[in-house]
Amino acid sequence: MTRLFRRTRIAARQLRRHAFARDTRATVLIEMAFCIPLLVLLGLGGLEMANLTLANTRISQIGLSVADNASRIAVGSSLSLPRVREVDINEVFTGAEQQAGRLNLRERGRIILSSLERNTSDDGQWIHWQRCFGELDVESSYGDEGDGITGDDFPGMGPEGAEVTAPPGSAVMFVEIVYDYEPLVYGNWLGQRTIRSTAAFNIREGRDTSQLYPVAGVTPSTCT
Repeated sequence: MTRLFRRTRIAARQLRRHAFARDTRATVLIEMAFCIPLLVLLGLGGLEMANLTLANTRISQIGLSVADNASRIAVGSSLSLPRVREVDINEVFTGAEQQAGRLNLRERGRIILSSLERNTSDDGQWIHWQRCFGELDVESSYGDEGDGITGDDFPGMGPEGAEVTAPPGSAVMFVEIVYDYEPLVYGNWLGQRTIRSTAAFNIREGRDTSQLYPVAGVTPSTCT
């Protein structure tokens, strides 16, 4: 009886082992356990890339808006050429900050608005004035206020070989935006990402380009 009992126990164990080996009810759960971490990583990576692309697009649109709005400034009477005042430039920057919204452009970015004109001595390209917005410590990549005031060596503003130039008797509002992008989840992997964008518009109509006119109680948005 003892030997028969032992054989029965051994047979029962073998039967359970075979049954367990044939049991596939948890296969999907095991496969999902391996796949879910990879799917999460891929999903978050796609979200990060989409957010970076959206930030690039928004910065580009803000640059276009600043250049366009600055080119439309025309304050004055019909008896004289319209003037551009310091308060007008500040209002353009305020509009850009509102457009940026949660991008926090004031703390994480820098807008550099330049008036590219022709100098009076040699008809060369000249950065007549430059105004800035934002706390990011960067300078213009294409020139500073006063560059090209004499001579004709200053080529204009923009990438080498594709510089923007001002036509005679007019001016170009040239905008540079530099923005420090903050990653959503992959900060260590992406590292620091700096978004740069430029835009330029000719002024829409003739205006007094002799200076930026001061306004009492208004602080100019200088780049220093």
